[in-house]
Amino acid sequence: MVQLSASRRAALRTELLNLLRNLEPDLIGIRINALLAEVLGDAPLTATLTLEEAPEAADHRVVVTGIGVVSPFGVGVAPFWDGLAAGRSAISRITCFDPSPYPCQIAGQVPDFTPQHFMDGKEARRMSRSSQLAVAAARMAVEAADLRIDAGSREAIGALVGCGTTSMPDVEQAVTTLVKRGGMKISPFFIPAAIPHMPAAQVAIQLGLHGYLSATSTACAAGAQAIGEAAEVIRRGDAEVMLAGGAEAPIAALSLGAFCVLRALSTQRNAQPTTASRPFDAHRDGFVPGEGAAILVLERLSHARQRGAPILAELVGYGVCADAYHVTAPDPDGHGAARAMRRALASAKLGPQQVDYINAHATSTPAGDLAETRAIKQVFGEYAYSVPISANKSMFGHLTGAAGAVEAAATILALRHSLIPPTINLEEPDPACDLDYVPNDARPANLEVAISNSFGFGGVNAVLVFRQAH
Repeated sequence: MVQLSASRRAALRTELLNLLRNLEPDLIGIRINALLAEVLGDAPLTATLTLEEAPEAADHRVVVTGIGVVSPFGVGVAPFWDGLAAGRSAISRITCFDPSPYPCQIAGQVPDFTPQHFMDGKEARRMSRSSQLAVAAARMAVEAADLRIDAGSREAIGALVGCGTTSMPDVEQAVTTLVKRGGMKISPFFIPAAIPHMPAAQVAIQLGLHGYLSATSTACAAGAQAIGEAAEVIRRGDAEVMLAGGAEAPIAALSLGAFCVLRALSTQRNAQPTTASRPFDAHRDGFVPGEGAAILVLERLSHARQRGAPILAELVGYGVCADAYHVTAPDPDGHGAARAMRRALASAKLGPQQVDYINAHATSTPAGDLAETRAIKQVFGEYAYSVPISANKSMFGHLTGAAGAVEAAATILALRHSLIPPTINLEEPDPACDLDYVPNDARPANLEVAISNSFGFGGVNAVLVFRQAH
């Protein structure tokens, strides 16, 4: 007879009650299997497949074969990963306009970006900065994947890119022109630049993709949701390959002022910008805005094998749900975030104890970080205190619509390098945020499965699950 401690019995009871409240049959079955395996001391009942197993399933599996990143660390995957691994902050005083009138004067800005390195100069001038970043990331991802785009393949390759809002710099410029010179002086390229799906459209235009095209505009979950939905496009047969991710360039007086009056931004460390983003710290006071883009090449496993593509990771799980709570604030108890994590694990056919690392959404806001901590505890139970968690935003800020894609790239790189990037500036942990957040220094670890959380305004929750490629 299995003997359980009183605390473990109470934890199991809480977990089962949570499952019943969710009323998700597939998820309930998977979690019950995992709980039985844990209690009885058996091997997990939700064993995963390796890339060599079950060849008949290869048409339904989606792998990552290329990554392109433009971030506040610089242009390319190498500076991005080097910055993360070193635990270095890329946040500085805003330089693209004078931020002095605003309570927040800092951001994560992309340095040394030259659009003409990735596209025709005339084309670049006619598109938004977010589209420029997306095209650059897409070209780097395609090159990394050794993906040939030609007349024979372009109809099977699509694009799905998330952008959280419109192009704020272009809106600001158009409004200024309207007020000073009248509406007929507004640029004819304003509308094409400002449409939220234009980063996806420009990726298709500039790379000559004739396949599936769409976009997500779900605030800070947009990049993650674009990746998850792109995988579904492949699974249902509408594409063989998808360029998927997110792009955002929100650094403008209009957006800075709007977020300041919303009281969402950090305002206490303008003189020390590298210390401003501090997820889970007792003295966190809001997020730091940032810009960037990340594009993943997602590919049907059978297609990737056929062309001998480099397989970086497998996207095995995806879950989305709504808080239905508030337009900006998360559900304080974290129930929506927990549901999204459970759904993602259910789609991956994994139990919580098979997760080796959590890349947290963790924006450095008082309410958000606490809600996410509570959500992780609901899903992972006692194991929540053992699984390592870290927050990339501590180093480069919150890239809003691009955040989920950039952090998905970071999660895959963590799997590839067997290294967990740290949560920097975690000097005095919030007593209510009491999990293992990998403070201040990167940590070597054998990683098989990792999840990436993304939560957005309006209560949208999107979670991705990646597995090491073997």
